[in-house]
Amino acid sequence: MARHNLLGEEGEKIAVRYLQSKGYIIYEMNWRFGKLEVDIIAEDGRELIFIEVKSRSSEIYGRPEEAIDGVKELAILNAAEIYIRDFNLEIEVRFDVISVIINKNKSKIRHIIDAFSGIDQVY
Repeated sequence: MARHNLLGEEGEKIAVRYLQSKGYIIYEMNWRFGKLEVDIIAEDGRELIFIEVKSRSSEIYGRPEEAIDGVKELAILNAAEIYIRDFNLEIEVRFDVISVIINKNKSKIRHIIDAFSGIDQVY
């Protein structure tokens, strides 16, 4: 497997552990519908959260979350719509981004809550 794929998988594992430590319930990892994919689908008790995880080994070329463009955002929104429809859910929905910097010394997590709203809450 390519190095960047391994980095992405490790970032997703770190993100899941982080979310679980915050009390989130993880429903899905790498949920797919055709070409659409959501990295993590979770619940925090009030909302169903669709989470995109971006991982890098450094911030030399920018923060990981900066790699999410309008096309990717639209794909996540479409995937969420399909998921909600297919499971006939009636719950508030939120879209988060978790960026992970993974290097030898330690990992750095940045959790952007409601990332697609234009008003970021970063933790």
